[in-house]
Amino acid sequence: MIGKNSGTTQANAILHFYKQLEPKFDLGEDIQIMNPFNNGEVWKLVQLFYKKFYNDAHRRIFIFGINPGRFGGGITGIPFTDPIRLEDECGIKNDFRKIGELSSVFVYEVVKAYGGAQKFYRDFFITALSPLGFTKNGINLNYYDDKHLLRNSESFIIECIRQQRSIYSADICFCLGEGTNYKIFKKLNEKYEFFKQIIPLPHPRWIMQYRRKKVNEFVKLYLEKLAAVKM
Repeated sequence: MIGKNSGTTQANAILHFYKQLEPKFDLGEDIQIMNPFNNGEVWKLVQLFYKKFYNDAHRRIFIFGINPGRFGGGITGIPFTDPIRLEDECGIKNDFRKIGELSSVFVYEVVKAYGGAQKFYRDFFITALSPLGFTKNGINLNYYDDKHLLRNSESFIIECIRQQRSIYSADICFCLGEGTNYKIFKKLNEKYEFFKQIIPLPHPRWIMQYRRKKVNEFVKLYLEKLAAVKM
């Protein structure tokens, strides 16, 4: 666990966690895993990001998504951050094709409303129950969309939560997704007692797909929820 006088920054701990991710479970037929951290160019950008925003021992609040998508974290290695937001909002230039991701668009509306990337990432650490993403026949796949994948990925997800919790202790976290992701997370938490409280939030993609005209209202909702447990 990182302490103020340990000499270890969260950037180093986070980078170590991502670099050693090697899931060894059976994915199932036609399912592929996305591990951008194995790509040298991506890894350079990931290092830049975490050393820019997490090069300290400041305590942060976890925000857990589902798993990275192929147009956001699946490309950049940074959760809910597509190549456009990585460059324009985080100040990290990249040569990726500038394709936007709906979830990333919403998340960075929240980030901007919060006061910008520097301020937001000082208080929060965004990750996912599965830090690696999945595709099936070239289409994004949530870890719970396939029964075989859901069953076989559970031990990987549990270990990922444990390892990230070792970076620092926290009693409260947020869950992006008020439906299946929250239900699964809550069940695991009841068994393993990772957190005292999990606060669900509407998933960014759901907002952008089905409630786009009310984006400003949901940004306000996020800000209210996040501010209520700010460290």
